[in-house]
Amino acid sequence: MTYCLAISVNDGIVFCSDSRTNAGIDQVSTYSKMFRFGVDGSRQFCVLSAGNLATTQGVISKLESDIKRASSVNLMTVTSMEEAAEYLGEVSVAQQKKTGGGVTFEANFIIGGQVNGEKHEIMMIYPEGNHITTSDDTPYLQIGESKYGKPILDRILKPATSLDTCALCALVSMDSTLRSNLTVGPPVEVMIYYRDTYVFTDHHRFDADSEFLREISRSWDERLKDAFRQMPPIAWAANWDRPKIDTSNKAIESPSPFDRNN
Repeated sequence: MTYCLAISVNDGIVFCSDSRTNAGIDQVSTYSKMFRFGVDGSRQFCVLSAGNLATTQGVISKLESDIKRASSVNLMTVTSMEEAAEYLGEVSVAQQKKTGGGVTFEANFIIGGQVNGEKHEIMMIYPEGNHITTSDDTPYLQIGESKYGKPILDRILKPATSLDTCALCALVSMDSTLRSNLTVGPPVEVMIYYRDTYVFTDHHRFDADSEFLREISRSWDERLKDAFRQMPPIAWAANWDRPKIDTSNKAIESPSPFDRNN
């Protein structure tokens, strides 16, 4: 399985992905799911991938090939993130058909970045090739095993959230997923893009033995337990539903269906 996440706020974008690929319980491999394309000072793109490995590798290979061969449409010629998402969707659909089609060959992608003169954005591309972007209420996109890491994102992220906070939030989201799903695993990659810089400067890779990842996991675990211990007791609620108790000490019996008059 996979967990990839992108967060777009006023100051820029944070990308986060795991690196575990499963083709059965006895076949676990490690592949990076984060890919960078761009020209410093002009445009930058980051692509996150999830789904069938043959499809995702074929799509990334095609993106690289189109750039190398200077195809009429490639990531170096598109004029906006919208065009980039449409192009990636077309490449994905074509690759799925090439590998045989069907659900088992499906793949999802997130592409994010900025083209000179345009705003920074992130887009999620579905297997069918269509795409969506973020909103003020939901400034993030997820692909893969998304449910475990979602609650922290909904509680913390806003358009005005700082990139440092977004990066920490992404790592806590990833930790929650790692904790609950063994098919998602390290190395964990994080990359930060600062708005209007047109260059990726902060890329971090955390292996399974990373003390930083362990400290995040320990700290989050301890603080969750502390918060739970400080929750108000159940008895605080005046409207807490309690079963009605018969104080007459008489048993309340339901009539037997056999006692009914026919």
